[in-house]
Amino acid sequence: MSDGTVTLDAHQREQARTHALIDDLRALPAEAAWVEFKENNSDPELIGKLISALSNAARLADQHFAYVVWGVRDGDHAVVGTSFEPSATKHKNQPLDFWLSQCLQPAIAFCFKSMDYQGQRLVLLEIPAAATSPVEFERTAYVRIGSATPRLSDHPERQKLLWAKIQPYAWETGVAAQFLTGDEVLARLDYSSYFDLTAQPLPDNRAGIFDKLRADRLIEADVGGQWNITNLGAMLFAKNLNDFSPSIARKGVRFVAYEGTNRATTVTHRRDGQRGYASGFKGLTDYIDGLLPSNEHIGKAFREEEPLYPSIAIRELVANALIHQDMTITGTGPLVELFKDRLEITNPGQPLMKPDRFLDSPPRSRNEALASLMRRMRLCEEQGTGIDKVLASAELHQLPPPDFREEDHSVRAALFAPRSFAEMTQDERVRASYQHASLRYVSGDRMTNASLRERLGIAERNASQASAVIRLALDANLIRAGDPEHPRAGYVPYWA
Repeated sequence: MSDGTVTLDAHQREQARTHALIDDLRALPAEAAWVEFKENNSDPELIGKLISALSNAARLADQHFAYVVWGVRDGDHAVVGTSFEPSATKHKNQPLDFWLSQCLQPAIAFCFKSMDYQGQRLVLLEIPAAATSPVEFERTAYVRIGSATPRLSDHPERQKLLWAKIQPYAWETGVAAQFLTGDEVLARLDYSSYFDLTAQPLPDNRAGIFDKLRADRLIEADVGGQWNITNLGAMLFAKNLNDFSPSIARKGVRFVAYEGTNRATTVTHRRDGQRGYASGFKGLTDYIDGLLPSNEHIGKAFREEEPLYPSIAIRELVANALIHQDMTITGTGPLVELFKDRLEITNPGQPLMKPDRFLDSPPRSRNEALASLMRRMRLCEEQGTGIDKVLASAELHQLPPPDFREEDHSVRAALFAPRSFAEMTQDERVRASYQHASLRYVSGDRMTNASLRERLGIAERNASQASAVIRLALDANLIRAGDPEHPRAGYVPYWA
C-alpha cells in the first residue's frame, strides 16, 4: 500500500506541513472567521484582540486552530512578504510573546513561526481553539465576524453557541500525530484490530480503510493531502504508544505485581502497556488472569478451579479505569497493582460522582467517544451496568466488598482476596451490607437478614451477627428501612 512518499524527519515534516498549510489557507475563497491575512501590521494590542477573537471563532467553526499570516495580501492572497519579526518585537518593555501570554485568559499555547515561502519571508501565528472557556484578552473576550473583531458579549447568540461548543469539547478530538502520509498512518495504527473488534470486513483498498477510520474519528484529513491521527485513534489502536508524544505514551496501562501486601515488598512482575487500549485490552486482562492463583475454597459459590478474582470484575474495573480517567492530567495513566491480598486499579482524575453512587447514578464519562467505541467492541458492559457486574461477582464468590475511593486526585478500586466473615473488618461488613442493599434494590428487591447472611456466609444460627451489621449500616445512614411501618420487611440504600 505504499504511496512512494519519502519519510521526513521531525524538522522537515514541520517545514513541509507549514508550507502546505499556507497553501491551503491561501486557497480559501475569502478570509474565514478563523484566518487573518496581514502584511506588516504588528500592533501588539491588535494581535492580542485577534488571538482572542480567532481562538473563539475557531471553536465556533469546529477547527483545532486559528491562524494569522503576515506577508500575504488580504484581498487576493498574493505573497508579498513582511518585515514583521515577532522575536525582536517588544511591548511595554517585555518580549511580545511574553506580554501577550500575560494578557490572555485562559492561557493558550499560541506560537509564532517565521519561514521562507516562495522566496518571501512570512510569519505564521498558530492559535489553539478555545477549549475550556472563551479566550479573553485583557479580561475581554472577542470574536471574529467578517473582518470585524467585536466583543463577544455584544453578540449573545454567538456567546451562547460558543459555550455550547466548548462544554462537550473532549481531549479525544485532539491531534496525536500530524501531517502523516497514508503509509505512516497505517504503520502506526493497528487498523486490522479495529475492523476485527468492530465486526466489519476489512476493505480491499486504502480508500475504504481510511473512510472507516475517519468515520469513527480515529483519523482526520490534514493540509496538503496528508493525515492526522487523533488522540482517540492513538489511545485505542496504537501499535506502539511510544510512537506518539510523551503525553500519549505515558497513558499506557502499567501493571505491577508485588510479593507481599504493600509496595515496599519485592516486585515480581512488571508490564508497561505499549499498545492502544482496544488492541491491547485482551492481552492485558489475559496476562493478569494468568498471574492469579486459583481460589481453593470449596463452597456453595465456588469451584476449585476458579481464579482468585472473577475475570468479569477485573475486565470491568480495567475498562472503567480507561474510560473514566482524566486524559488532561499529564505524566500518568491507569495503574493495575496485584498484591498478595488484593488487586488495586487506579486511574487519574477526580470522580464525576461520589464513589458510593457508582452503582446507581446515571453514567457519566469524560471520554464519551472512547467509551462508546469500547462498548461497541464489547470490551466493556453496556452503559451503567459495569459496576453492577463487579459487585454481583464479588457477592457470588463471597469476597469482601470491593472498595471505591478517591485518593490524591485519582480513583482507586480494590478487589480483595477471600476472607471469612470473622476476618472482615467492621468497615468491610458495613460496606458489604450497603452494596448488597443497593444491588437488591436495583434488581427490584430488598435486603433482609436472610439475604445478608447468605451474602456474608453467616450460618442461620448466627443470625444476630447479620442483625448487628444491619444496625451499624443504619447508624452510618447507608441504608434505611424500606417500609418504616414494617422495618423487618427489608432494607434499601439511603438514596432509594
